[in-house]
Amino acid sequence: MKTRFFPVIITAAITSLATLYAASKLYEPKPYFGVSEKEQTPVQYASFEGGTVRTTPNADFQPAAESAVKAVVHIKTETKARTVQGDDVFSRMFGQQYYIPPQQGAGSGVVISPDGYIVTNNHVVANADQVTVTFNDRLTTKAKVVSKDAATDLAVLKVEEKNLPFMEFGNSDNVKLGQWVLAVGYPLTLDATVTAGIVSAKSRAIGINRTQASQPIESFIQTDAAVNPGNSGGALVNTDGLLIGINSAIASPTGSYAGYSYAIPANIVRKVVNDMVQFGTVQRGYLGINYIDSKNATPEQISGLGLDKTEGVYIMNVMEGSGAEKGGLQKGDFITAINNNQVRTSPELQEQIARYRPGDVVKVTYLRNGSSKIASVELKKEAGAPKLLGAEMRTLTSEEKKKYAVSGGVVVTNTGNSVLAQARIKNGFIITAVDDNNVNTVDDFKKAIANANAVQIAGFYPNYRGMYYYNLSGLAEPNQE
Repeated sequence: MKTRFFPVIITAAITSLATLYAASKLYEPKPYFGVSEKEQTPVQYASFEGGTVRTTPNADFQPAAESAVKAVVHIKTETKARTVQGDDVFSRMFGQQYYIPPQQGAGSGVVISPDGYIVTNNHVVANADQVTVTFNDRLTTKAKVVSKDAATDLAVLKVEEKNLPFMEFGNSDNVKLGQWVLAVGYPLTLDATVTAGIVSAKSRAIGINRTQASQPIESFIQTDAAVNPGNSGGALVNTDGLLIGINSAIASPTGSYAGYSYAIPANIVRKVVNDMVQFGTVQRGYLGINYIDSKNATPEQISGLGLDKTEGVYIMNVMEGSGAEKGGLQKGDFITAINNNQVRTSPELQEQIARYRPGDVVKVTYLRNGSSKIASVELKKEAGAPKLLGAEMRTLTSEEKKKYAVSGGVVVTNTGNSVLAQARIKNGFIITAVDDNNVNTVDDFKKAIANANAVQIAGFYPNYRGMYYYNLSGLAEPNQE
């Protein structure tokens, strides 16, 4: 009897092991935050009138609104009083200091996990010493800032609460012009507020992130849903109740809603948030090119480069040692797609590349002399951005030197928690001198601060008049990189 069952047992064991092996090969770990599997193509009634098929959209916002307000929170921030050294010549000569009183701010946020992760805007919590979150059921608790990213204007908070109502991510690629959307937040110190509108444009760049980052990433969803101060960090929701964007800015001559609002697409938000939660900072990959399109080019560039005749993003320069160079891209090529997603403008290119990390390989479709070609490009970390004094910086490009009419300089791309940040230097500051000695490259700056315990650096902010001077001290401390 035993010999009769033995082959059966062996066969069953081999089958089980083979199944487990196959499953392990097919399994791919998912990111912490993924796209909702509930999102489906909406089913609608269709009628045929006058030779045109007409559809009747579902205009009932009640289910989406009721679920969304439960996952959107009110954020309050407090900044302690500070005494700072003045940056003008008079203040430096006489040691004049300025007192900045305590400040309070407010905004909105979206709960994206039941264990307390919340996404909001960087500008809502950028300088906060304390962050407090109030939920829709009036529960109020302190929140920890997990990470911030000025380039995309996003930040992640964490509260020590469980089983929270949260919002699932939708796929912002599926957002269409004219579709209904809801904006949910806490505007003008009011309670939770829901407004409705339609998507009026996609891939908008309005330049607002340049105020806080030297290399901003902007590809906003533009809507006419009413958004006011306090809505920042709140949710842009589709009629299925899925998060398709984070409200970030408004176009207004008065500071209040005047017709258009702008949201960061959910696909960028999801990638940035996953990086912040998993790595503590954003893992940003770069093609390694300088580029331009017809929308932000001068008339001379449009005619000289043929930007009015070819659709795509024109490559002005390919950086040495970059993934673009190794992939065969050249100056004069027009990028038309990334991983089969059409690219016509700079914001569209930024949005596509912002979804990937260093080491990822993307398929770049481009035109060269009228012929379409495809290159496989491995994204790399930003070239030429070493850390000095704990901050990231790079040498000005040739184009930037011409633009700012300078012989050279060093751009501060990320101050982090460095000595520069403590001196209240902002991202985008261009250093041109250290102790009255010209600085043209990162190597010049490195030599100028070598073995120094205190220096004065001079430079300017693009789009702002005048020179700025900062005194840095404690440079020789062992914790400096």
